[in-house]
Amino acid sequence: MDILSHGLWGGVAFGRQSRRSYWWAFFFGVMPDLFSFGPFFLQKLWGHGFEFGPPDAASIPMYVYELYDVTHSLVTFAVVFILASLFLRRPMWVMLAWPFHVVMDIFTHSNEFFPTPFLWPISDYHFGGISWGHPYIFFPNVALLIVCYVIWRRSLKQKPAPTS
Repeated sequence: MDILSHGLWGGVAFGRQSRRSYWWAFFFGVMPDLFSFGPFFLQKLWGHGFEFGPPDAASIPMYVYELYDVTHSLVTFAVVFILASLFLRRPMWVMLAWPFHVVMDIFTHSNEFFPTPFLWPISDYHFGGISWGHPYIFFPNVALLIVCYVIWRRSLKQKPAPTS
C-alpha cells in the first residue's frame, strides 16, 4: 500500500483520541516504509531529482531490503512494543498502526516487488498478494479512507461540547 494511505489508516484506526494521538498513529502507520525506503529516497532525490514510479529492483541497495525485513516484521514490532510498554510503564496503543501497516502490506504486495516478510527473522515466508497499485485495491482503498474520515468527522461534530 502507498505510504500516505498507511498513515491515514493508522491515524483513523488508532489516533482518534486527540490530535497528538492522531499524529503519533499516522507516524507509526508510515514508519515501516519511512525507515526502510526513506534513506534510499533521499539518496535518489539528492543525486537524481524526483522520479515517478517504482525504481528498478536492481538499482535498490541491499540495505533497503534489510531495513524492509526489519520494519515489516510482526516479530520486530512485538519486541519493540513490549520494550516500549515496559519503558513507558503502559502500552502505547497508537503503535498498533505499525502492525496494521504490515498486515495491509501482506495482502497488497505481490511476490514481484517487496513481498512482506512478516515473520522475519523466524521465517522468510511471505504471501503473494495483489499489488496495491491494481485498480481492485487502489480505488476501494481510497473510497474506504474517504468514508472512514467522513464518518469520523461527522462523529466529532455530533459530540456535545464539554461543560465547565
